[in-house]
Amino acid sequence: MARTPAGRPDTPQNTERFHEERATYTVRGSDQPDLKAGVEVIRDTVRTLKPRPGVYRMQDAKGEVLYVGKARALKNRVANYTQWERLSGRLQRMVSQTRSMTIVTTNSEAEALLLEAQLIKRFRPPYNVLLRDDKSFPFILLRSEHSFPRITKHRGARKAAGNYYGPFASAGSVNTTINALQKLFLLRSCTDSFFSRRDRPCLLYQIKRCSAPCVGRIDQEGYAELVREAKDFLGGKSNAVQKKIESQMAEAAQNLDFERAAMLRDRLRAATFIQGSQAINAQGMDNADIFAMACKGGHVGVQAFFIRGGQNWGHRAFFPTHTEGLSEAEIMTAFLAQFYEEVPPARVILVDRELPEAELLAEAFREAAGGKVEISVPQRGNRRNLLAQATRNAVEALDRRLAERGTQAKVMAELAEFLELPEIPQRIEVYDNSHISGTKALGAMVVAGPEGFIKGQYRKFNIRSAQTDDDYAMMREVMARRFGRVLEEDPDREGGTWPDLVLIDGGKGQMSAVKGVIDELGVEDIALIAIAKGPHHGREGREVFHFPDGREKMLPVNSPLLFYLQRLRDEVHRFAIGAHRAKRSRAITASPLDEIPGIGPARKRALLLHFGTAGKVRAASLDDLKRAPGVSVTVAQAIYDFYHPSG
Repeated sequence: MARTPAGRPDTPQNTERFHEERATYTVRGSDQPDLKAGVEVIRDTVRTLKPRPGVYRMQDAKGEVLYVGKARALKNRVANYTQWERLSGRLQRMVSQTRSMTIVTTNSEAEALLLEAQLIKRFRPPYNVLLRDDKSFPFILLRSEHSFPRITKHRGARKAAGNYYGPFASAGSVNTTINALQKLFLLRSCTDSFFSRRDRPCLLYQIKRCSAPCVGRIDQEGYAELVREAKDFLGGKSNAVQKKIESQMAEAAQNLDFERAAMLRDRLRAATFIQGSQAINAQGMDNADIFAMACKGGHVGVQAFFIRGGQNWGHRAFFPTHTEGLSEAEIMTAFLAQFYEEVPPARVILVDRELPEAELLAEAFREAAGGKVEISVPQRGNRRNLLAQATRNAVEALDRRLAERGTQAKVMAELAEFLELPEIPQRIEVYDNSHISGTKALGAMVVAGPEGFIKGQYRKFNIRSAQTDDDYAMMREVMARRFGRVLEEDPDREGGTWPDLVLIDGGKGQMSAVKGVIDELGVEDIALIAIAKGPHHGREGREVFHFPDGREKMLPVNSPLLFYLQRLRDEVHRFAIGAHRAKRSRAITASPLDEIPGIGPARKRALLLHFGTAGKVRAASLDDLKRAPGVSVTVAQAIYDFYHPSG
């Protein structure tokens, strides 16, 4: 069973795995929105099915995915939906909205489970359990493509060659661990380009967090020994590494090499710090993930602990949504399938309840884990104690979540009342501009809902036509592009992309600019509010809220609603400034060679190394360009023609 980022029937390169052309097809029905029509669509689909494993998608009249399910025998599973009188109210609502189905056959039920998890993550169907988590997990990466490997934090796809250790629960935990590992093993963290340009040790060597291989303070063999020790430590052999360092320290002291003994003592302290900073006792465990669930008032929380190499690498709470009408075992099964869609599974997975599909999950995770996976409910010993601790954390995390949601609901109700909104806003968009003296100007939009920021829908707008030292003109351009596009793509406001409230960072001028654009586009029924610093910008200052009709309001300095609105404003500030800094950084590192068609990073680097500067490349003759390493005759001609268009 191939475990790839694939599984998506819409991805052409995956046709071989899922037999795209003959295994994926759609059966469509009428657009009448009723239960009878939905059942008839499903019956039409059942007639075309065979009792083989696969994944089915239920879609509404617009083609939006309502539900993704997997089956050992598609014909039998899908046929169950035609017996509508036996379905729960939730499933009856789903069937009544179903107007088409898409079927994908697979080679096994385990393969179907993996594909189901991938499709759920992609389409976010409203009738599936959803694991909503905007943050990817950080890993420690020990890169291997260099003779002196570097240690670094890594997020995202694991494409770089090297050893990955994780997942860690948070960026803070991985940063702390890397800092301690640098003190313990003196491994470099600098980029390869920085490494190649050094002619003397950097500050990290001075503070004893690097062995300075860049300038030969350690040879390749000695550095390779440090890398081996780091791999052993991260792989669970921490005691052996500590004993080795203790032995070396004692030997150095016996030989009166007190400087080396002191350095080894500091490394030993770093090892002790890493082990002593563990929040739970993972003694006796190697690699394991621990999951415990808490349920209260229709809400669900799952606490996850990550044990790697006998060390606790942190814990995180998750709050799956769309869990109504499902058993706790079904929720946990769906959670695990989606959780491990990107994160590599541990060889041991401990859960707090029996899962009917535990064997299927273990089979599906087998290849990604690199061997047999055990999913079990521990009954005694240290494993049981770890699970009990995870359960306590799950209950406490859910209690905090419910308390925060109660407070948030109260704040949102106050927001609707203060801003005179007809109902609590479900989508709030906040706008700001960022530039320095009119250069590298851009606009930023952040999105928030009742449950917090929706970071996947943040947007940046590179200012194109407006005069970039005119804040009002920039805001007009941003609003014209944003609402002009949504008017074109979702004129009926059914796609969930229209805001209920637009919050602008600025005062009367920004409000006037935005209102002018909104009126010109003919957009109605969207609340506009501008938030500006009050007359006193110090600690006693209070924000002034400007309404479209010219009215102004203020809130008490200790108001929770004021803090919430300030947090929205601060988030758009953070996003806008971060995007602006990234844009400036790209401009600083840009080269005139970037403008030449066909010149990528590798050729640009080769040209600069050969000629020294972009100016010398421009002044080079055609023969000189042909002699440059990595530059073909065709590319040399293209470069010469770019700088000498007249020949």
